[in-house]
Formats: sequence, C-alpha cells, structure tokens
Amino acid sequence: MFQPAALYIGLRYSRARQGSAFTAFINRFALIGIAIGVFALVVMMSVMNGFEQQLKQRILGVVPQVTISTAAQRLDNWQQLRQQLPANRHIQAATPLVSAQGVVQHGDRLQAVAINGIYPQLQSADPIVAEAMVGGRIDNLKAGEYGIVMGRPLARRMNLALGDQVRLIAAAGGVYTPLGMMPAQRRFTLVGWFELDAEVDTQLVLLHGDDSARLFRMAPGQVSSLRLFLDDAFQAPAVAAQLRQQLGADYQVADWRQRYGRLFDAVGMEKRMIWLMLALIIAVAAFNVVSALVMVINDKRQDIAILQTMGMAPAQLRRLFLVQGSFNGVVGTLLGLLLGLITVFWLNDILAFLGVEVIQGSQQPLPIKIEPLQVLFICVGAVLLTLLATLYPAARAARIKPSEALRYD
Repeated sequence: MFQPAALYIGLRYSRARQGSAFTAFINRFALIGIAIGVFALVVMMSVMNGFEQQLKQRILGVVPQVTISTAAQRLDNWQQLRQQLPANRHIQAATPLVSAQGVVQHGDRLQAVAINGIYPQLQSADPIVAEAMVGGRIDNLKAGEYGIVMGRPLARRMNLALGDQVRLIAAAGGVYTPLGMMPAQRRFTLVGWFELDAEVDTQLVLLHGDDSARLFRMAPGQVSSLRLFLDDAFQAPAVAAQLRQQLGADYQVADWRQRYGRLFDAVGMEKRMIWLMLALIIAVAAFNVVSALVMVINDKRQDIAILQTMGMAPAQLRRLFLVQGSFNGVVGTLLGLLLGLITVFWLNDILAFLGVEVIQGSQQPLPIKIEPLQVLFICVGAVLLTLLATLYPAARAARIKPSEALRYD
C-alpha cells in the first residue's frame, strides 16, 4: 500500500531498535513520561470529580439551593409567589420552607443547628434526605406531633435514641419579658435520623413546617421563604440573578453560595492546582522529546543527507521528524489513557486489596466520576504538546547540509 515517504520513514525511525542505546533510552523515557502524566491526570481528575459530585449531592441536595423571602423573613403569599415565578428550565419545584437558626439541648449537651421546617406532602420529603435515612422515615414528620429528624452523628453526640425527647431553642419567635428576651423553645420527639457523611449531619434538623411555624410564633399560613429545587445546583447563581431582576426589590433572593461558596471554591482551586502540577509532568515528558529527537538527528545525519541527495525536500524532512516525535505522543497518550481508565474502574478494589482506608472511619468507597470531555482534553493536549516540542528538532533536521554530513564518507 502506498505511503508518503515522510510518514513511512518516520514510523520506521520510531520503531527502529538500531542506533545509540542511550538515544533509544531517552526516546522511551519521553514516551513513558507522557504515559505517566496522562495516567496520573485521568486518575486524579476522576477522583476529584467524584468528590465534587459527592459534595454537590450530599450538601447541595439537602440545603436550600435558592430561596425567595422578604426582609422580615415572613412570607404570607407563597402560593401566589410560586405562580409568579418566571419560566426557567433549571427550576424543578418550589416549596415553602420555615427555617431559622437554633440550639438542640438534651441534658447538659447543647448543639447549634439549622432548623428546616418542611412539608413532606408537597415535595416528596427532601429526596436526598429520604434516601439517606438510616432510622425511621422522613414521613414520620406530621403536623401537631412535634417530631424531629436529625443526623445520626448529631444524635450520637447528644446521646439520643429514637423516641427520646430533645429541647429545641430558637431566637426566632422569642418574646420580651421583664427579665429580657426569652427565646422560643419546645420539646420534640426524635422520630428518625439520616447519615450523609457530610457536615450537615451535625448541623441540620428537620421539623414539619407547621410545627416550625408554631415554634417561631408565625401567623397561620406564613412561611420563612419559598425554596427552589434545581436540576443542577451549580446553576443557582444564574437562576438567582434572573429572579432578582424579575421579582424586584420587594423580595430577597439568596442561593447556596452565600453559605457554602467558599467550600466549593476551595475544591475548585484544589482541582486546578492538581491539574497544573500533573500537567507539568506531561510538559516535562513532552520536551524530553526535544532531546531525544536531537540525538536521533545526530545519529541519522548521514541518512538525512542521503535522503536529501535523493530529492527529499526540507518540508518532507520536517514532516518525517514530526511523525517520529508525534509517535511518542500518541503512543504514550494511548498507553496512559488505557492504564488510567483501568485503574479508575478498579481503584476501590486495588485500595481494598492494599488495605488502604481512604476516608478515616468510613467504609464508603472512593467516589469516582469520569468526564469524557475532560479525558478527551487531556489526551488532545498531551498530543499537541508533544507535537509542539518536535517543531525545533524537525526544523534543525531540515537545515542539515548534505555536503557537510557526507564530507568524510
């Protein structure tokens, strides 16, 4: 089958075993370096994507993603407001929420918490929490029965069992007396607990919305805010900006970034730094191609001169060595990609075999998420970087003069 001369000879040089042993070693070293860099990037970015997705599901799936309220935190017309919401494909549902900060007390133990009063009959009872229930059910929250659901770690810290009573204290709904402001307080019965393996396990308690409203001394039908559920929590800033523009100054629109923005910014910064450090491995390996090709050119000076005397143009010589350098990039990238994907798919089994406990005190597997576009970007970037590194050696080969190379032959 016909092949261009530059392609044929370039592939022959790439696969040849003859020549300087040190040159061959440098050539293979560059290939292995590219493979290691791609392998490390695929594995580490898949793990970081998994951690980010887990945080997104376990934290942003539980806390309010977008809320609409008034300055007084009293919303009388939430049904009408829900009907006025602008059409947005990211908004999946809108439900009332009665929320405030408070303190849980049991015996001599106190813990500050966020109190969320929900309406299970209106919103399928917070699906993320419902799936994470490890004792009782979220449907056990019924109006007038003053039940409470909390994270199991918080219950253990408070030395609570299902059916025990706790005192819930909240400044919202407090009244002023001759002795000063007295916070609202009431006893609640623990009817269920959840475990998300996240910080919300010790910071969040759930009540029925009507019970929360009575605790906070709200008027009948009043709620704190309207809570929006989105198909993608990372769209919350854009959705909130649209709502602020269309609802006007009468309403306050907040999103999860006001409370958890720094956490996810830190995760994003960590991902970028890991990406940069591992990308430098590929860069170093790619530029090892420069030294490898320069050595190959020195070994093949006579061959290059003979090819020139036979009529090979400088442009063809450049393409010849571009092919040889790109061969290292393509083979190294494919090898690193294959090893990376195999490792990602079997990573938890490998860690279990080695007896490595990734999360102290937890049996949860390491979260993994492969982003195809991200993997494609890594592979294309590695090949392009290698191709860029071959430009100088290829140009140098094209400048070799046959008369000087064959002077003593």
